Amino acid sequence: MFGQSTGVFASTACGEIDLDSAPQLLDALTADGAAAQVTVVDLSGVTFMDSSGINALIAAHHAAQRHGGRLRLAAPSPTVSETFGIVGLAEVIPRHLTLREALAACPRQPEEPDVADARHNRGGHQNGTSKRISWS
Repeated sequence: MFGQSTGVFASTACGEIDLDSAPQLLDALTADGAAAQVTVVDLSGVTFMDSSGINALIAAHHAAQRHGGRLRLAAPSPTVSETFGIVGLAEVIPRHLTLREALAACPRQPEEPDVADARHNRGGHQNGTSKRISWS
């Protein structure tokens, strides 16, 4: 059961996202991030993503929407970004060039610190949570 949407959940994915690892990505984005107002996925460490990974992102996007939240993608590599363009994912899920830009685009609560205070990768947004997901 999901609670009320609040805050920002930041997740960092690394390595290859394919048929073997896509279910783990989806679980990570929907289990902890489903109650967040905004889930930001830092893709800067992703070296490859196939259709399984894209489907996981679309499923996470739909799950977030069902619970009043939003999914944002940050810093995809040129190769991953090109794949997103080919399949039209950029038309469905907002994507930002950097994690900082993605966090800056998140709605802020009055008590939240400036984005300059956000911690890249490991700390996420100070009033949110973060998770690092790695595959080899």
